[in-house]
Amino acid sequence: SLRTLANRNKHIRHNRGRHRNMPRQTAGRLKTHLPPALTNKENEMTPREILTAGPVVPVIAIDDPQTAVGLAQALMDGGIRVLEITLRTPAAIEAIRRIKREVPAAIVGAGTVINAAQLKAVTEAGAMFAISPGINTPFAQAAAAADIPVIPGVSGAGELMLALEYGFDTVKLFPAEAVGGIKMLKALHGPFPQVRFCPTGGIAPAAAPDYLAQPNVLCVGGSWLTPAQLVAEKNWHAITELAEQSARLKPAPHR
Repeated sequence: SLRTLANRNKHIRHNRGRHRNMPRQTAGRLKTHLPPALTNKENEMTPREILTAGPVVPVIAIDDPQTAVGLAQALMDGGIRVLEITLRTPAAIEAIRRIKREVPAAIVGAGTVINAAQLKAVTEAGAMFAISPGINTPFAQAAAAADIPVIPGVSGAGELMLALEYGFDTVKLFPAEAVGGIKMLKALHGPFPQVRFCPTGGIAPAAAPDYLAQPNVLCVGGSWLTPAQLVAEKNWHAITELAEQSARLKPAPHR
């Protein structure tokens, strides 16, 4: 009837207005209005939940997708659940697909995501999060509307202010050592006490404990867990040992 149709249109207009007026998301998650049937519960982890799942996030470049599952399982066996597969190689997307399908307990995400098209591609591949090396306004807009948590990269106060403007208070400091490392983290903590970091870039295993001792650091990113030669040799036992050593690192208790 006309009355029923009018009521339905009124309801649609009300809901559209409600979505437009939703408060800006915090820490990169924007899916709260989706029906449960359309939401992957695993993908509802916040960036802080992801980055506190372990002290180290391995930064992984996979050349051969055939090694993806074995590598992921080796890291998992060593106590490392969060895996950042970087888009630095053509095999990355397929590697994410395979890990998501065959190692379901892993928290697999994509790194080196630099634009909206890549963000869409990794989401479709099953990535549970995305990490970028930097941030600009177009990427911030795409990230704020993404269906998975996004952890943008920053290298200083200006980029951090942009990230906060779009609701991202959990970020990657990159390239950490090149931009000042722990000194930079201490300098940013004063004006931005609400922000938490995953410093990545040039961090050696010996330096990881000092980074993790900082009050604004949740974890560190590093490539030392997956040496190219060990991966090529499929020396999963050695990689599990490296993972075990990293998993024993302790972040600051007040993080």
